[in-house]
Amino acid sequence: MLFNSYIFVLLFLPACLAGYYMFHHIGKHRLAQCYLLAMSLWFYGYFNVNYLAVILSSIAVNYAVYRLLKRNFGQRLRKAVFLLAVAFNIGILFYFKYYDFFIENINSLFHADFHLKALLLPLGISFFTFQQLSFVIDAYRGQVPDYGPLEYMLFVTYFPQLIAGPIVTHDELVPQFQDPSRWRIDWKNFCCGAYIFAMGMAKKVLLADTFGRAVSWGFGDIGSLNSINAFLVMLSYTFQIYFDFSGYCDMAVGIGKMMNIDLPVNFNSPYKALTITEFWDRWHITLTRFFTKYVYIPLGGSRKGKYRTYLNVMIVFLLSGIWHGANWTFILWGVIHGLFSVVTRHFDRFFRKLPPAVSWLLTFGFINAAWLFFRADTIHDALRIGKRIVRFDLGGLSPDLAGCFSLKEFALPIEAAAGLLNMSGLKAVYPSLLMFGFFAAAFFAVLRMDNSYEKMQRFVPTPVRSLITVFLMLWCVCSFSGISTFLYFNF
Repeated sequence: MLFNSYIFVLLFLPACLAGYYMFHHIGKHRLAQCYLLAMSLWFYGYFNVNYLAVILSSIAVNYAVYRLLKRNFGQRLRKAVFLLAVAFNIGILFYFKYYDFFIENINSLFHADFHLKALLLPLGISFFTFQQLSFVIDAYRGQVPDYGPLEYMLFVTYFPQLIAGPIVTHDELVPQFQDPSRWRIDWKNFCCGAYIFAMGMAKKVLLADTFGRAVSWGFGDIGSLNSINAFLVMLSYTFQIYFDFSGYCDMAVGIGKMMNIDLPVNFNSPYKALTITEFWDRWHITLTRFFTKYVYIPLGGSRKGKYRTYLNVMIVFLLSGIWHGANWTFILWGVIHGLFSVVTRHFDRFFRKLPPAVSWLLTFGFINAAWLFFRADTIHDALRIGKRIVRFDLGGLSPDLAGCFSLKEFALPIEAAAGLLNMSGLKAVYPSLLMFGFFAAAFFAVLRMDNSYEKMQRFVPTPVRSLITVFLMLWCVCSFSGISTFLYFNF
């Protein structure tokens, strides 16, 4: 189920909130948790009920392993159980996400003809698998208290973070479900959550999806792009994935806040970063945390010399690329991020001496170029767009590209002002002006505006914020006819 859909906004979310608080209000606290679990499973299985078999099987195996690890077995047996659990989680992720990719490359390399399974990728499998991996690792280390099956199932399936994160840890979420002070509706939290949810939906529906139309147009006809159009298509994807992921994070946090549940920060104005290291401290924070805690540090982190540190950094970024998708484009994207991270570490003194504006421009430029590989279907397509940009073919702006930014909501006022536009000579350039207005607004939003977490820290319900919340929600709901999935649903 999508956050940006009629069924979610008009039915699922009101029913979930009403039922959850109703059961708590009448003292049926266990039933409230069961109700939330049932709603979360409905949310997950809405598109394909077969997904439920995958996630429930994964939950059952991991919880059984957790109970085994709580027993007083010998260390060798505990380690064997732990390693089997890790193999199970990685295996289920490999089977659904990477099996066909692996077989395709085997067939290509050895001229074989192994059969592809064409498996349907279960939504959120990368997220709930990593979440359970972290749980099993912590359990093996003796860092997990005694949880019942209901608490564990809620930890994994809690619907705001189930499909696209954040990747939460047990100690961040389960104690909140158990805290009686969070069982009553808190109107300040509820208003704050609704406000953040509306802001996130506006990012997704009004900004990300608009830039997404330009991206689809450009990547669908690379051969027709001149340098200006190719550059704007690249920049459009930079903003599309930003507002898409930021919008999802905001909506997830907003829903949690309405239920008095605080989800961890996962997105912290990453395009303000002056270095690639700072970018990864701000983008998909919980994924970076996972790889740091469970891969980078166990490999030795930065404790075993400079070159071992560089190797560890490359391993983490390679795994990050693989995690994002079964395609050589994602692997290359991870590798080039790793290489740039190593270069900035090695020449740290040089980069520290750069003026902040130069550091930002260098970092932002690299991020833009790297996103081409992240978005393209093939490495060849990414290189084609890159070549189109650097060949400096300064042709005109495509009317089709500019037309991608003409929202249907603007059609009526434009018609009403048609006479004035004709008289002023602006009618012919209006689509281009609107497009550059979107880019200017996007730059202002990512570089100058406070992010949602900064807004939450000083949130006070006011009539103005109430009007903004209602206005954005109504505008977004009226735009649902062009519903699109979140980009991170694919990972």
